[in-house]
Amino acid sequence: MSWQEIYKSRLVSADEAVKQIKSGDHVAIHHACAEPRTLIEAMVKRTDIENVVISHMAAIGPAEYCQPEYEGRFRHTAFFAGAQSRKAIDEGRADFTACFFHELPRVYRDHLPPDVALIQVSPPNKRGFCSLGISVDYSMEIVKSAKSLVIAQVNNLMPYTYGDTFVHVSEIDLFVESDRPLLEYPLPEIGKVEEAIGEHIAGLVENGSCLQLGIGAIPDAVLMFLKNKRDLGIHTEMFSDRVTYLVEEGIINSKEKNIDRGKIVCSFVMGTRVTYDFVDHNPQVIFKPIDYCNDPCIIGQIDKIVAINSAIQVDLLGQVCADTIGYRQYSAVGGQVDFVRGASRSRGGKAIIAMPSTAGSGKYSRIVPILDEGAVVTTSRNDVQYVVTEYGVADLRYKSNKQRAQQLIAIAHPDFRAELTAAARRRNLL
Repeated sequence: MSWQEIYKSRLVSADEAVKQIKSGDHVAIHHACAEPRTLIEAMVKRTDIENVVISHMAAIGPAEYCQPEYEGRFRHTAFFAGAQSRKAIDEGRADFTACFFHELPRVYRDHLPPDVALIQVSPPNKRGFCSLGISVDYSMEIVKSAKSLVIAQVNNLMPYTYGDTFVHVSEIDLFVESDRPLLEYPLPEIGKVEEAIGEHIAGLVENGSCLQLGIGAIPDAVLMFLKNKRDLGIHTEMFSDRVTYLVEEGIINSKEKNIDRGKIVCSFVMGTRVTYDFVDHNPQVIFKPIDYCNDPCIIGQIDKIVAINSAIQVDLLGQVCADTIGYRQYSAVGGQVDFVRGASRSRGGKAIIAMPSTAGSGKYSRIVPILDEGAVVTTSRNDVQYVVTEYGVADLRYKSNKQRAQQLIAIAHPDFRAELTAAARRRNLL
């Protein structure tokens, strides 16, 4: 059979496709803004199944299966706690599994292979290859590891991207055509605090540096202050709209990269249609699985990596909590440790933890004497290099406990410095 005949023979409605999901199945879902919403909605409508496990990293859609009324029918296994899943995790209706982001393909391959993979792809090209589009990360692995079934939502609005993104129609069991706008992640609002942090971080970025950026107001603020830089590169797990602007202005060209020279390397993108149109059929952008993008050994081979990540709290010894608020699971380690450790191996690399100095509208200091009870250490003090707030930069690498406390207090909010100093003295840190 030709690929066209295979495709036509496997083309069904969404309701027909999800009828193949059985009670007790493990269903893995395409990541982030690539979620196949038509397939998910059809699956959630089913009332004749129970104990279906749904797993994925970040959910951007509503994740209806996490709501109390679906208990017994669906149970979510989260590798990232987001707004849609935190309450279910808190209440014991969903499970959280901790792992480094670069390990997730191996988790699916060797430990938790899904029965069913739900993905969203571009239409096939003239050779019969679909593209996973804006999200490869672990999503390629769930296609390879699915034990029973791969169901693809085929969407003309999904960009056709290059790199390790291609899935042949023969590797997909059922196709559902559904052209609907992709989920988008709009640009965040940037305030004066984020601008100050962005300006501090931009001062650490040299010409020819290779950037890893997360998502949110602080990474976007950093990009705002890079317009006087030259020949920047990108090797990152993800990027959003402001990166595309700097590419168009010639500031990001990746020509100084010693690995994947001339290429923007990422594993997924989250943004608006601006980003999705930018990556569509763009050979400058290469999508790689997360066990390549986030492998500390690969990152460490790239010169002048600047890794920018965030935190919820940092204690006076430099321990970083970035994924829990006390006992509550708030997010996940994501790629923070992957890139912090990779940057530490990079020649000229810099690992940066950036955060506002306060939380709760100024009620709480994010720099604390000790982490809150129940809070986890996301990044150890041995790994931490720079910590940045709107009040400055603390360089903690190879510093004594006294020096660490002094530098962190100096970039804390002024309202909390006396309290932090007293706590440091009680602990004989000062």
